[in-house]
Amino acid sequence: MPDIRLSSAQGKWILLTTVLGSSMAMLDSTVVNVALPRIGHDLNADLATLQWTVNAYMVTLAGLILLGGSLGDLYGRRRIFVIGVIWFATASLLCGLAPGSTVLVAARALQGIGGALLTPGSLALIQASFHPDDRGRAVGLWSGFGGIGAAVGPFLGGWLVNGPGWRWVFLLNVPLALVCVPVALRHVPESTGGVPLAEPGGAGGTAGKVRAHRRFDVLGAALGAVSLALVTYALIEARSGSLAVALTATAGVAAAVAFVYVEKRVPDPMMPLGIFASRQFTAVNLVTLCVYAAFGGFFFLTTLQLQVVAGYSPLRAGTALLPTTLLMLLFSARSGALADRIGPRIPLTVGPLLCAVAMLLMLRVGKDADYVTDVLPALLVMGAGMVILVAPLTATVLASVDTSRAGLASGINNAAARAAGLIAVAALPLLAGMGPEAYRSADAFDAAFRRAMPIIAAVLVAGSIIAFATVRRPGPECRHPECRTHGLVTTPPLEPDQRA
Repeated sequence: MPDIRLSSAQGKWILLTTVLGSSMAMLDSTVVNVALPRIGHDLNADLATLQWTVNAYMVTLAGLILLGGSLGDLYGRRRIFVIGVIWFATASLLCGLAPGSTVLVAARALQGIGGALLTPGSLALIQASFHPDDRGRAVGLWSGFGGIGAAVGPFLGGWLVNGPGWRWVFLLNVPLALVCVPVALRHVPESTGGVPLAEPGGAGGTAGKVRAHRRFDVLGAALGAVSLALVTYALIEARSGSLAVALTATAGVAAAVAFVYVEKRVPDPMMPLGIFASRQFTAVNLVTLCVYAAFGGFFFLTTLQLQVVAGYSPLRAGTALLPTTLLMLLFSARSGALADRIGPRIPLTVGPLLCAVAMLLMLRVGKDADYVTDVLPALLVMGAGMVILVAPLTATVLASVDTSRAGLASGINNAAARAAGLIAVAALPLLAGMGPEAYRSADAFDAAFRRAMPIIAAVLVAGSIIAFATVRRPGPECRHPECRTHGLVTTPPLEPDQRA
């Protein structure tokens, strides 16, 4: 049993390591949107390239995040975490030095692989290292500091784009990694399947070493990522109406079918389909797909709208989005406590409806929009809706499966949210009629933005209806979330895997 106390020096070093590692991925997910217009102008890129700048990262991250956790269980959580941090930093360096859009998109895909290794790894290290009495507090501090990082992200991204340039949005990860990796190797114990392997900084002797005799589902992970990539490509390029797009879409659907086939038959599937036997789990994931598709599309389009149409600087646009994150950070724990008392059905019904109202309020944001009267009301309503729904959504996911599978359920829910976001970023410009050069014209982008917001609102209403019709109050014996403080607005929080 892990016995490191949070109050000890080693415990503080472990917490610092996990916060630094996860902050790299959290910062990246919040700052890149702010830099998109400047990236487009500097690299002479069209709207499709900006979509790929976001989605190349999300494709590999969403497709491989479940596999990343399994690799840590098998080969050592610290080892996979460190590899993920180094990989992520190296890919970030490539992004920062990219001479053109093709290299940037490829480097972003590599970044997603690193994120898939370090994101579950940071939480797994806490679960495997700390004494059970301190584990909940450590997870709370980890999620709280992560929320602060998410709040700082848009402001920091805007400042970097305004000052040193958009490339520093990516280069910032390199010094973080240079601090994180030595601390991890020096202070974090290695473990696999919940069993320590060696003292931190040691040579990793054979005494007490135990390896988990499980296979990992490489084929399933590859098929999932390929399916997402092909469908995303087809949606982004659908304006051309070419035969290649039709063939790509068909291949994407075929890869998805093959993924389901493989997951049914491999001995240790990445995503055991039996978990969907729980109707509540399936229903809540459908709600997740709706609300996080809406959030992903909203934040992608809004950062562009504020800069291209309203004339905000990158710094002002990034700062403008802070209220939603701050509301999440301040009130998510209280929202979870309220849902414990009244059940999840009302929060999961009302929350998306409030967010839908916020989408319609965003129609007030046009040329020379005033922040206080035009932008802020929508963001406050949006933040209130997110506060109401995110914590109950996570709690309901965990409550809908056996406690031993709660970590897996959380991972699937997190991956579903990321996949929904990337599909939304690919599909919304198409549905709203945005041309390849739309972001270069304030009038063209504003017209498409006004078509997109009602579409997003409709998706949120659909999520609310699904929640009202399907979500029921869980039993009193269910597991409750450990990540009670949450500030990341584009994905639900990950939860610890109880196998550690």
